[in-house]
Amino acid sequence: MLTDLSRLSHNRAMKWAGESAPPNLEASLQTVDVMAKTLIVPGLFGSDTGHWQRHWLNDDPQAVLVEQADWDHPKLETWRDSLEREILRYGNVDLVAHSLGCLLVASLAQRPLARHVRRALLVAPCDLGATDRLHPGAVDFGQMPELPLPFSSLVVGSLNDPYMPFDRLRHFSTRWGSRLVDLGHAGHINIASGFGRWSHGYDLLKVLNGIARREPLIQPSELRERLPLPGGIA
Repeated sequence: MLTDLSRLSHNRAMKWAGESAPPNLEASLQTVDVMAKTLIVPGLFGSDTGHWQRHWLNDDPQAVLVEQADWDHPKLETWRDSLEREILRYGNVDLVAHSLGCLLVASLAQRPLARHVRRALLVAPCDLGATDRLHPGAVDFGQMPELPLPFSSLVVGSLNDPYMPFDRLRHFSTRWGSRLVDLGHAGHINIASGFGRWSHGYDLLKVLNGIARREPLIQPSELRERLPLPGGIA
């Protein structure tokens, strides 16, 4: 079931990006669940220094990077083997993925180890067709995954992502059974679109935590209070 939690303008999205670590960051992370490892799953070319995923690794002592042998020429089977090894290593995990990493997570839909995934935050999933046009022949991932995910998931997307048209984002969010957060005009939610340290991603993982525990979903009015967005949420 698809639910739009918010539609945020580009200015609001930028308010969240490139910020310094807030004083309550440690408490925010602890609220999620310090007992579980958070696996950081980058996409094509990895996440360079300064990317919000790299900041997450530095800010969260429970976060672990899923390393890939070849970041520049992803093959689904090879990348998925690396992810599944980390899931097997740590047991129950949360996944925080970006771009092609979101498709990697979605490929777990019918894999036995998916039962060890508690929840997944899927930020700026890419469309394989758009990705191939931008980086011809770089990615060997087969077809777009469309099976429902057997774990709670939250998709975070943008209206002007060059890697994923928004109508396609809605389609795949629905197919995966994910809730959808729309950040407005936020590009690919990466360094190029102004996203360095993005501590409000931790708040979105907390929202997902509530979904996973089958609590009532945080409503836009409550989200406004917790994330303090200027002007509220439309």
